[in-house]
Amino acid sequence: MPVTQRIESAVIAALQASQSGAAPEKLANSLSYACLPGGARIRPTLLLSVAMACGDDAPPLTDAAAAALEFIHCASLVHDDLPCFDDADLRRGKSSVHKAFSEPLAVLTGDSLIILAFETLARAMPYGADRVAQLVLALANRSGMPNGICAGQGWESEPEIDLGAYHRSKTGALFIAATQMGAISAGHAPEPWYDLGALIGEAFQVADDLRDALLDADTLGKPAGQDDLHGRPNAVAQLGVKGAFTHLSDILGGAIASIPSCPGEAALAKIVSLQAERIMPAMPAKYKA
Repeated sequence: MPVTQRIESAVIAALQASQSGAAPEKLANSLSYACLPGGARIRPTLLLSVAMACGDDAPPLTDAAAAALEFIHCASLVHDDLPCFDDADLRRGKSSVHKAFSEPLAVLTGDSLIILAFETLARAMPYGADRVAQLVLALANRSGMPNGICAGQGWESEPEIDLGAYHRSKTGALFIAATQMGAISAGHAPEPWYDLGALIGEAFQVADDLRDALLDADTLGKPAGQDDLHGRPNAVAQLGVKGAFTHLSDILGGAIASIPSCPGEAALAKIVSLQAERIMPAMPAKYKA
């Protein structure tokens, strides 16, 4: 089964399990709205790619891990769009959850997706209890404090911000989770996969900073210019457009070089290179001179 189909099947199956019985209809619909149709599914794709490179000897467990990771990501987007954070009207080319359903339902949607992520992992216990325990710990570590996406949001309330720590927690955390959870799902140690996830996450954040600065809302499918509007630290403000492009290229080169030795190392390097091409925005002509 293709990677994209594995991800979608796992996400849909877990959502359906959460919506059975006498579930409140609006909240159930909001959960689906937040996750379907998905975005690029970069994080679960990376997770499955690492697992496959490591042998992928327990596919149902890998699929559960991929769905759980995507639920945490979707929850973070729902919460990030709320008026108390970005106050964004658009997400993935459609109205954000709080605009489509209401602020209270958006809060409950994000909370429910976080819980669903860990429930999805728990339901995979028959495929390896020890691995599930490691997956729960890896995902929790990169979701909360002090190393996760909650810490990333927390940095935005600090008077002085460490840009590296901010990017590692806000964006890099779930990419680190992706590579480490992929390894765990296939029975490999997670520690050697830290650098790959951290570098891909840093590259994704720099690319996102560039898109936010250079593209319009119609192209992005979400509001543009948010970093400047909210005074957030970003690579373009720190390095300039040309400097940010150079930094992005350097990071992506380092990411490919950091792939640990594994049975599918060469194939994984090709996948990482392809993802790098997809996230790299085009440099405007005026910056090429």
